[in-house]
Amino acid sequence: MLDVDGVLTDGRLYFSARGEALKCFHVRDGHGIKLLMRSGVTVAVASGRRSAAVAARLRELKVRQIAQGCGDKVRALLDVTRRLGIDPLAAACLVDDTPDLPLMSAVGFAAAVADAHPLVRAAAHWVSKAPGGRGAVRELCDALLRARAASRLEGD
Repeated sequence: MLDVDGVLTDGRLYFSARGEALKCFHVRDGHGIKLLMRSGVTVAVASGRRSAAVAARLRELKVRQIAQGCGDKVRALLDVTRRLGIDPLAAACLVDDTPDLPLMSAVGFAAAVADAHPLVRAAAHWVSKAPGGRGAVRELCDALLRARAASRLEGD
């Protein structure tokens, strides 16, 4: 489960003169998501905000598990894992700020972007080298793909 602002984006919010929120996504993060999904991993996204730009980007990436305007990301996680028939402890998350600490506690693998809040980095099992919106998602996708490949080689 990925957060959006500060994870899929660099956390900055851009507003047009008409008040439209604009977001910038890194193409390598998108490619990492595609590779992960192609390997059989379901990617979910939960954001406290609602954004047409996020909906468009996720549609383009074919991410189907999306919770926007989400006040309770743990509930969103539980909804997704129930639909998929998996234990929440078999899930991972990538986040950047303290409102996501409960989500980190609800998954089996909690990850943080390099520029996450210090409390979030301290709570993480893994921290990216790249900051949010600048390749951190791709870094996690690559790490998960390597771990899955190693697990297959070991016969797990």
